[in-house]
Amino acid sequence: MKNSFFLLVALMFTLLAEAQPANCTLKPPLVTIHFGTGNITDINSVESYHYERVSDYCPRDGNYSYTSYTSGCFRNDWLTLSEDHTPGDANGNMMLINASHREGPFFSTTIKGLKSGTTYEFAAWMMNVCRITEKCPFPLLPTILVRLQTVTGKLVARFRTGELERRNTPQWTPYRAFFTTPAWREPLILTMIDNSPGGCGNDFALDDITFRECVKSITPATTPAKQSPIVKKNTVAPKPVVKKATPEPEKKQAEIVQVVKPTKDLRIVENTPVIKQRSSTLPAPPALTTRSSPLIRQMETEAGEIKIDLYDNGDIDGDTVTIFHNNALLVRSARLTQKPITFRITVDFEHPHHEIIMVANNLGSIPPNTSMMVVTAGSKRYEVFISSNEQKNAKVVLDLKK
Repeated sequence: MKNSFFLLVALMFTLLAEAQPANCTLKPPLVTIHFGTGNITDINSVESYHYERVSDYCPRDGNYSYTSYTSGCFRNDWLTLSEDHTPGDANGNMMLINASHREGPFFSTTIKGLKSGTTYEFAAWMMNVCRITEKCPFPLLPTILVRLQTVTGKLVARFRTGELERRNTPQWTPYRAFFTTPAWREPLILTMIDNSPGGCGNDFALDDITFRECVKSITPATTPAKQSPIVKKNTVAPKPVVKKATPEPEKKQAEIVQVVKPTKDLRIVENTPVIKQRSSTLPAPPALTTRSSPLIRQMETEAGEIKIDLYDNGDIDGDTVTIFHNNALLVRSARLTQKPITFRITVDFEHPHHEIIMVANNLGSIPPNTSMMVVTAGSKRYEVFISSNEQKNAKVVLDLKK
């Protein structure tokens, strides 16, 4: 059974090893985080107004809990889980996260005891707890960013999971990647961030975070057997041929590479752009061809980064929207609240024209689907009031000022 200690030393744990670097043997976990049993003391030190801990097996938006099961959550929109992931425990907890309306960190803790200059495998087991339902045709799937940095703020590694897929039956999936600790010994801060804003399909469970040392196997060099010289009688030894010495090539130190593989192994992240700019508009998807998309507002702006915030306009009544940028899907089924859905675009000579189209996924409890868009371009601020329904979208256009 689990006990009240969550960072365990040398606890045995079975993981798939297909992503191991060559000549790497994984030792038993040096650190394991399995979230204990019952009403535990919180080890989550994330400083964020996005998430708050509650004691509930069905936490609501922007909340998380440590629980051993879920049952009948949100009219059975969630999977029913009878246990956590950890093998062999009884009433053990998992961390259950109902995504906040805004993307951001949901878990952070200090990792101690790792050796300096050493390669480790980071691993975690996760599951999307949302069912595949007709009520959520455009799911906003979780995409988790894992960040490791020293307590002094130096970035050690960043990995991304890719989208956590929905399924109709519970299925835990391992995500892992390798990293190398700094040359000096210092505790690391583990931070996990949900890069998708809240909406249907973006709720998940987390369990059994482990750190395992990767020990490189050394293959001993084989020495060829000595052969006895063959001596020929009555022969004249030829004059020795003097060869010019060829300088040995300079030996370069092998570059240390953080190794990851495809499928469910985490991907190393270098840069995380908010929106990938497109040089031209894509073909319109069905959501834009089956409904009209009248122009609500057209604005000309100077070149630069434009910030766009989208709020519910009026009573918070459950309105959700899907947003397209130049016909490319940008946000799926995001719920409108008093907290904004935020994204940024860049207007420049290569990308002078931007069409933002809001598609109503529902009408909320007070039709129609209404929202307020706040566009911030440099020192200028524009407010656009938007109304859409199941027959009509709403389009806002931003163009580079000539």
